[in-house]
Amino acid sequence: MSAEVVGDGGVGVGGGEVALGRVRQMWHLIEPLHAVLYYAPEVSEEAAALGFAVEERWASYFPLRAAPLGAVGSGQVASAFYSFSPRMVAEHMSPAWGIASPEAVVEARERGVDRAYREIFGDRVDSPELAEAAALARRAAESVDPAGRPLAAANAELPWPESPHRQLWHAATILREHRGDGHLAALLVAGLDPVESLVSFAAIGAASVERFESRGWSAEEWSAARQRLVARGLLAEDGTATDAGRALRQAVERQTDELAVAPWRALGPDATGRLADLLGEFWVAVLGSGLLPSETTLGIGKV
Repeated sequence: MSAEVVGDGGVGVGGGEVALGRVRQMWHLIEPLHAVLYYAPEVSEEAAALGFAVEERWASYFPLRAAPLGAVGSGQVASAFYSFSPRMVAEHMSPAWGIASPEAVVEARERGVDRAYREIFGDRVDSPELAEAAALARRAAESVDPAGRPLAAANAELPWPESPHRQLWHAATILREHRGDGHLAALLVAGLDPVESLVSFAAIGAASVERFESRGWSAEEWSAARQRLVARGLLAEDGTATDAGRALRQAVERQTDELAVAPWRALGPDATGRLADLLGEFWVAVLGSGLLPSETTLGIGKV
């Protein structure tokens, strides 16, 4: 995979600039590496062994992602995850720590990802390319400022695994949660509440309405959010985005990129480009595994 990237402005660093296009590219490369946690059968087996239902995704998704925060309640999880209905979060989080402690879930997810990466990457888990990628990703992740970034901070406090492939996943997780925490800040600045953030994203074609509806909001809540956005001039009556709505979402995406630049500034443009090159084959392997859904709520490749 080529490390070339088209920039749309950059952020200065000691040795040059990190283009915002590069920042977005790193998200595109890293997100699938992290997301293996929620789709790999090896992780599901580990969650099932703890007692979690794994017939559908969400019963294990919430505790797997929330475990680094500790034994927090559903309200804190809903706040940190933002776009999920609090009812949906409570349904799955209320029983979670009675099934297994957060510490046990953290250990289970590490075992599951270890197994999944070995299955996906095969002999490449011991390759010098993966080891180099892990070292660079770790440098970026260790530079993350946890202030105002609850999920990034919680993951950053966990001990680093010893093996390179597990270090790569841990670094990818810190970096994606760092970006995600910043994205929520951008949504707040834009005045988009949790359900409005989904309705407005669907309106620009980031994913289907049905995909966004999987986050637990009722038809009445979705409709009310749509009407609020219509009243602000961000949506047309048919639910499509107006020019103002598209401009607002573009501003959210740009601010998200700007808030995500710090780890790549710390790593520097040359090392970031090298990491992008190294991650290409592992990104392809994850996508080629068929584990990840063809459509997500993140809008990767569409926004």
